[in-house]
Amino acid sequence: MFVYYNQKGIGDVLLFPVKNSEKVTFESFGDVVKIIDETTNELVGYNIFHASNYFTDLSEGKIKLSEELLGEMKEAFKQNNLTDPLDLDLSPKFVVGYVSEIKPHENADKLRVCQVDVGNDQLQIVCGAPNIDQGQKVVVAKVGAIMPSGLEIKPTKLRGVDSHGMICSQKELGLPNAPQEKGIYVLPADQEVGNEFQF
Repeated sequence: MFVYYNQKGIGDVLLFPVKNSEKVTFESFGDVVKIIDETTNELVGYNIFHASNYFTDLSEGKIKLSEELLGEMKEAFKQNNLTDPLDLDLSPKFVVGYVSEIKPHENADKLRVCQVDVGNDQLQIVCGAPNIDQGQKVVVAKVGAIMPSGLEIKPTKLRGVDSHGMICSQKELGLPNAPQEKGIYVLPADQEVGNEFQF
């Protein structure tokens, strides 16, 4: 999970996107603006103005949300009378996974049902990549991950089968010089299962 700070471009504002939305509305609490999806009423994110008054270490650009930063954000909410709890899962959303088992999808020839070990969990992920194979180390976008394209990974059913995450290609990860042909990104065998994937 990341926050963004671009003082030169937009001023002393910390942007905290939680999810994507087409149509939003806003609620202001002093220096904190809460952004809400107009249709579903779900939280979309927060903008915290005069950010340098609330945060000790703001670097330009994309900043990984740490426990320390989250604590400062909670304090900023408190000072501006916003009671949102900010109970966030800060565990990595892009991790190294190991494809431990593959079965054919009962309702789709080109899809396969994969069991993927991500260290502290075993995920069932439906995958259509032609190069997916048992025994591979792969990049897994877990539920809650926001892809570089803006797509949010959610639990879903693909042709009637549950899928909890996505096995990613280099192109989907927005990696430079990604191959154009379809296929997941197969990692070197020495990658540690469960470790955060570093872009």
